[in-house]
Amino acid sequence: MPRWPHAPLHLLGDAGVYIVTGATHGRVPYFEPPERRTMLQDRLLETADHFGWRLQSWAVIPDHYHFMAESPGDATTLSAMVGALHSSTARWLNERDGTPGRRVWHQYWESQITFQRSYMARLGYVNRNPVKHGLARVPSEYPWCSAAWLKATASPEFVRAVASFKVDRVSVVEPGEPRRPRKPRQ
Repeated sequence: MPRWPHAPLHLLGDAGVYIVTGATHGRVPYFEPPERRTMLQDRLLETADHFGWRLQSWAVIPDHYHFMAESPGDATTLSAMVGALHSSTARWLNERDGTPGRRVWHQYWESQITFQRSYMARLGYVNRNPVKHGLARVPSEYPWCSAAWLKATASPEFVRAVASFKVDRVSVVEPGEPRRPRKPRQ
């Protein structure tokens, strides 16, 4: 029998909006101190632009990140984009720490968002992630998150709509957390 894959399958297909989570190896907070989160955020923005992915939200935490992005016509470029992001940031960290070849990234997970309500809830989830992890009181105060950008560029109605969605039952892979079983809809 073939061995079960140790990494998640990346079943990319249609163009659309995807949510992505990447985790550091062993959940080590490699992106602490703050200038390392700045580097990761800058590289995320640059790499997404280079591959033609339009970021819609992001949050960079010391041991993981989340982002939502609209794919170009070919969504299969996500693997190359994340690979480029992970390799460039790992090299940067390892050069500074004098640890060539150290494994920085564990893996990443993605899923395509196909419903408007799901889109809005996940947008809120990503922007509120720093608050969830105790890194900020309000999302827009956290500099490595898209919440302040959303607040400054979107209409007040849209910002209120995103904030109105409950995110406590949003099913997003959080590295290190057990998957919660979904409750059946009634």
